[in-house]
Amino acid sequence: MKFFIDTADLDEIREAASWGCLAGVTTNPSLYARTGGRLADFEDHMVRIAGICEGLPVSAESTATTTQEMIAEGTRLAALAPNVVVKLPVCDAALAATHALAAQGVEVNMTLVFSAPQALLAARAGARYISPFIGRIDDIGYDGIACLEEIVRAVHNYDYGHEVEIIAASVRSPHHVTQAALMGADIATVPFGALKNCVRHPLTVEGLAKFEADWEKVRNA
Repeated sequence: MKFFIDTADLDEIREAASWGCLAGVTTNPSLYARTGGRLADFEDHMVRIAGICEGLPVSAESTATTTQEMIAEGTRLAALAPNVVVKLPVCDAALAATHALAAQGVEVNMTLVFSAPQALLAARAGARYISPFIGRIDDIGYDGIACLEEIVRAVHNYDYGHEVEIIAASVRSPHHVTQAALMGADIATVPFGALKNCVRHPLTVEGLAKFEADWEKVRNA
């Protein structure tokens, strides 16, 4: 499974990239807003992220609401850098826009997916990536992991004539990452805090403390 980082924070992206594990970045309007960025600077910010990622896919989300506006904005976003992927929320207008953008060679990440039928329609429309939201399903009292498993199995049953990858999104914990990997999700896009928690384990912390204490005894012997 590949790891994307779900953030628009440049420092977080740089640090994650330094680990050698990063395969891409996903952003959205909420994540950009958290950086304190202005509307006028949004496209330049996406260009900076694309540059840090050195060819890895960077999802930049359109805020348009009609098909024609999505096509126009998606075309403009895709032109910012060769590795920019256009992110669209699944809906009637976005399916039509995805079909048109894919025909132009623009890669689309269809987001806010919560069901297998939505995912299957996105794949048929030409989406390159499909992003089911695990945590948000959990938030309303349903099983996000079970929903993701249905989507992975359903989408991977078929050939769409182009590569389609499932991105486990709205990931909250290492448990989400583990379960997504076990069921064969192609990618997990993980907030930086949750990504750091994937590195940490209490037994690792305990073991390191013991090693350091024992080595200090050797040094002082």
